Amino acid sequence: MSRKVMVIGLDAAPPALVFDRFKKKLPNLSYLIDNGVYGSLRSTHPPITIPAWAVMMTSKNPGTLGFYGFRHRKKRTYNQFYIVNSRYVKAKAVWNILSENDKTSVVISVPPGYPPVPIKGYWISCFITPGPEKEYTHPPELKQELEGKFGPYIFDVEFRIEDRQRIRENLFKMTKQHFDIINYLAREKKWDFFMFVEIGIDRVQHAFWKYFDKEHHLYVPGNEFENVILEYYEYVDKRIGELLGNIDDETYVIVVSDHGAKRMKGAFVVNEWLAEKGYLEFKKEPNEVIPLDKAEINWDKTIAWGWGGYYARMFINVKGREPNGIVNKEDYENVREQLMEDIKKIKDPEGNGMLNMPNKPEDLYPETRGDPPDLMVYFDDLYWRSAGTVGHGTLYLPENDTGPDDAVHDWNGIFIAYDPQETFSHNKLNGLEIRDIAPTILKLLNIPVPPDMEGKVIIE
Repeated sequence: MSRKVMVIGLDAAPPALVFDRFKKKLPNLSYLIDNGVYGSLRSTHPPITIPAWAVMMTSKNPGTLGFYGFRHRKKRTYNQFYIVNSRYVKAKAVWNILSENDKTSVVISVPPGYPPVPIKGYWISCFITPGPEKEYTHPPELKQELEGKFGPYIFDVEFRIEDRQRIRENLFKMTKQHFDIINYLAREKKWDFFMFVEIGIDRVQHAFWKYFDKEHHLYVPGNEFENVILEYYEYVDKRIGELLGNIDDETYVIVVSDHGAKRMKGAFVVNEWLAEKGYLEFKKEPNEVIPLDKAEINWDKTIAWGWGGYYARMFINVKGREPNGIVNKEDYENVREQLMEDIKKIKDPEGNGMLNMPNKPEDLYPETRGDPPDLMVYFDDLYWRSAGTVGHGTLYLPENDTGPDDAVHDWNGIFIAYDPQETFSHNKLNGLEIRDIAPTILKLLNIPVPPDMEGKVIIE
């Protein structure tokens, strides 16, 4: 009998929780760890859901894929953008290669998964799906089959709101439905490769990190939500245990996350800093908090501006490229270098140094397709988000500027691999990278690894 592979994706699950703090409370994941191989999995630049899952399943870097996050600036504009979806993934992913080799896949909620991708097998799109009224499955009739048994698919929960009790209830409701569907498809469909991503891990951490992390600056001892993250992990672990009961001894099990997570120290108001340093000029100083695109900016005197998010995307106002560009092309590199030097000097509110990392995209990637920013900036090794809004009257915000959020992303996710036939030695692995997953899956399925994949085979 030919071997199969099941990939369990836990979006944003960090090694510190799965391998350490929560391990004894997670019997099923602990069993896989103790009886297989495991290690920290280095994410990509940037360590964000999109593009990280695409990097994982194509073994291509974001520059080659041509996307650097969810949003991308439209060329020759100041505030127009587009959202990456499945159609932007031009490189072959694992499921494309398996389809070409007559292998059947079940792929559930792997970002960017909307619109649904036609493969040999079954597809359910991911959290970027506009809603269950859209076509979100392949084949299309799978939608009716699933909704008849489980109701309309719950793609995501609203998690940047103050009502934490509501978030908690919706998270468990969503995750129950997801695992009910996952178990159903694992039992009822024939497959060679099965993969799903549970986005709820990411959401529960963003919504509840300050309630359980004693090092978080907003932590309050004895609060009512102190155990929500652990309870959620315990529930996911329980459902993973049920899933493991639905697979046979011919199935390799791989557990991965696309990046990690850690406490957020705050948000740095990047555009007010740019204005303070003379890179950006307002026609009129905003006297209330507004998005940058609502502010009155004198583009004829603005050198650079930035976007908010887990990292700052900064753009230089180049003559001939932007509508009101003022930076001559021959001065572009000097301006960019000076901006990088100024970013490195930014200190925290107490005047302490921050580990700020401004990057030129061409230094991170061998090629930069699509619409890269001029600089990709990580503030204090990702501990500080970039605030895209203006009008705060300060450069430092104790919380996110677009709704409650307690956590930021971190560089390392998790990797666990288990073989019921015990062909893997039981040990911890080092030096693992997110782009190693695709070639490893293909190797386990005895499919030739394309020579243009960037990663290495971890286990075989």
